[in-house]
Amino acid sequence: MNPTHDIAASTPIWENALGRMKVRIDETMQSSLPGFPHYADPTTGQWVTSADGFWTGGFWIGELWLAGRYWNEPAYFHAAEDALRRLAPRIHSKSVFRGFLFYYGAVLGAQLANSSAAYEIAVRSGQTLAKAFNPTVGLIPLGTEAEEAHKVGDDESNIDGVIASPLLLWTANATRDENIRKIALAHAYKNAEFCVQPDGSVIQSASFDPANGRVVRRYTHKGSSPSAIWTRAQAWAMLGFSLCAMLAPEEKRLLALAEKVADWWIENIPPDLVAYWDFSVQKTADTKRDTSGTAIAAAALLKLSALHPDRNKAAHLAQVAQDTVLALVQRHLTPTTPADKRPPGILADGCFDPNNGVAPANELIWGDYYLLEALGVLTGRLDAQA
Repeated sequence: MNPTHDIAASTPIWENALGRMKVRIDETMQSSLPGFPHYADPTTGQWVTSADGFWTGGFWIGELWLAGRYWNEPAYFHAAEDALRRLAPRIHSKSVFRGFLFYYGAVLGAQLANSSAAYEIAVRSGQTLAKAFNPTVGLIPLGTEAEEAHKVGDDESNIDGVIASPLLLWTANATRDENIRKIALAHAYKNAEFCVQPDGSVIQSASFDPANGRVVRRYTHKGSSPSAIWTRAQAWAMLGFSLCAMLAPEEKRLLALAEKVADWWIENIPPDLVAYWDFSVQKTADTKRDTSGTAIAAAALLKLSALHPDRNKAAHLAQVAQDTVLALVQRHLTPTTPADKRPPGILADGCFDPNNGVAPANELIWGDYYLLEALGVLTGRLDAQA
């Protein structure tokens, strides 16, 4: 692993990186895109958009909420509210990935901007999502409209969907609804049962019998093989359980799960700290990295550090997070060299779907979001537990 770096000494680097990302956000705002930014050409910065937000539209709105907080410019909040209104019809989509859309699209606005519109949408989205819970199985299934899944329906789940639990926990806390809280915790723990392996590695997906909850098979559909440890599966587990532990601090088991999957990440990342797209794939000079999964993990490590009661362990987690962010901003956030003519503020080398040749080395909106979040924590603009 790379040598550690003092956070104070790195502060000018963090500020410079934030400045580059602000330029990118401003240019995206001003470009009048026909939909929500999804992924972009890392050379030109041209965005591919999704009309309805897919599972990723909340991250663009989340960036706007963060930008408004970081730079105290109301225009970002206004743009976020406008985009959230366009996303609001997705409240009723039959997809567990509503957790992604409305935790970042709405909860963040309620917390960071005190937006009444965001608060209302956040509550409605959480209440509606809770209705999809299958009490026999103990979780919210993928749903018939889940985006990007290998197989959708009410007999499938994957670890990506654990992000539903933070939305539900926030909703339960906001409305004092104990039933939603129980659903949120059951969903988190069942996902752990289905996907977290004894050594802390994460298998992405599970098929189950919806009548009795019995697992039919466990598999990874986005990785290099059905038994592979796909990078974003590991990162989503780190983030999901850390967020849950933050929102339900009395549930010490959630903190233990977050630590378990984070420890596996730290033990298995490459020496330069930027993960390949799949931990199990054979590594060659051409193997793609995934800066988006790495950014998710860095953000998760910062949250876990803020939560962990052992201050030595917390300091270690924070240091790995800082070193990871440093690797991202120095080697992957444009421009990376004086000769780099790409538009500034692009987090390049995000690997979306290499199995299908979709955006295998691109800017990915969720990678941008998590790097922006992590930089906010490292510069003191954002509480790690926000």
